[in-house]
Amino acid sequence: MTTQDVKSLNKITKLLIDSKKGYENALEATGEYAHLQVAMNNRINERGALISAMQLYVRQHGEEPETDGTVTGSVHRAWTDFTKLFKDDAEAALGAVDDGEEHLAKQITDELKNDELTPTARALLERARVSAVSGEAFAERTEELLAA
Repeated sequence: MTTQDVKSLNKITKLLIDSKKGYENALEATGEYAHLQVAMNNRINERGALISAMQLYVRQHGEEPETDGTVTGSVHRAWTDFTKLFKDDAEAALGAVDDGEEHLAKQITDELKNDELTPTARALLERARVSAVSGEAFAERTEELLAA
C-alpha cells in the first residue's frame, strides 16, 4: 500500500459516506413510493459495503481510515432540504442523488488517473466508480418517472 492509496481511498471514502447519507435522505423523501424504498435500501447497503471495504483496506495497512463525510456534502444535503420547501420531496431528493453521483463518479475517475495506485486500491476505486455511474443512471431514470 502506498501513501497515494491511503490518500485516494480516504478521499473517496468521505465522498461515499456523503453518497450513503444522500441515499438515506432520498429514502425518507420517497416513502410514499414503496418500489423505490427497496431500490434505495439496496443502494444504501451497497454504499455501506464499499465504505467498509475501503476502510478495512486502509486499516489493515496500519493507517487511519476516514469515518466522516465532507463539509461540502453536508452543505449539499442542507441545500436539498431547503429546495424541498419549493419542490416535491422525492423529486428534490432524487435530483440531489443524481448530482451527488455525478460528482462522485468524476472524483473517482480523477483518482484513477494516478499511476501510483496499487492494483488493489485501483480495483476498489473502480468498483466504486461503477457503482456511482450506476447510481447516477438510477437517479436519472427515477427522476424522469416521477416527473411524468
